[in-house]
Amino acid sequence: MTALPPARVALVLPGSGSDDVFIREAFGPALAAAGIELRTHRPGPSVVSDYLRALDDAAGATNGRLLVGGVSLGAHVATQWAARHPKQCLGVLAVLPAYTGRSPTAPAAVAARISADLVRNEGLDHALSVATSDVPAWLAEELTRAWRRQQDVLLDGLDAAAEHPGPELAELRRLDVPVGLVGCAGDAVHPVQVAREWASVIPRAALTEIDFADFGADRSTLGHAAVNALAHASDAQA
Repeated sequence: MTALPPARVALVLPGSGSDDVFIREAFGPALAAAGIELRTHRPGPSVVSDYLRALDDAAGATNGRLLVGGVSLGAHVATQWAARHPKQCLGVLAVLPAYTGRSPTAPAAVAARISADLVRNEGLDHALSVATSDVPAWLAEELTRAWRRQQDVLLDGLDAAAEHPGPELAELRRLDVPVGLVGCAGDAVHPVQVAREWASVIPRAALTEIDFADFGADRSTLGHAAVNALAHASDAQA
């Protein structure tokens, strides 16, 4: 039987251009079923530094009885923080990692850079029309809501996704807590091969792969996959 780490709280961070609404929809049901309180965080300016402060604060408030995690950029920052603070959390939910190390040509970094340039040069409306022109309707709705809702910090998040390096392989190898990974087949921005690479080097990792169509039909698929992967990673070390 699989079992999660004995955490009381999970702090899960949004990806670049995403928001706390999406995190609650994606992770709320699975964590509630596990009896774990979900906390998320609306990014502020200097998004990476802001995320790191939020992780520090959550660890202090819970005395380390904490799960950390995120989606895309949020997963990168949470994983890096966990590698540097091995005694301050009980596990990681790393969902849709986009790249490893400094990867300016990775699809997520390129997309973020193009979007940031469009917002700066052409305005939010035009940037949204480009970003949503060739994506499924559910994703267009997510992007439109999130970008408009947090347009005061949107450029900070896009710039971070374009420039902030993902975890290095050495950092991933140092992780000393269970890590539940989720990769999504068919997601061109977050290639599933990245999640597989992370799973191959993190000592206590389990990977659940989902399909992009299933994720689009039900956002909570993402959270259930992450919690399931973390339970397997924890159980393997029991």
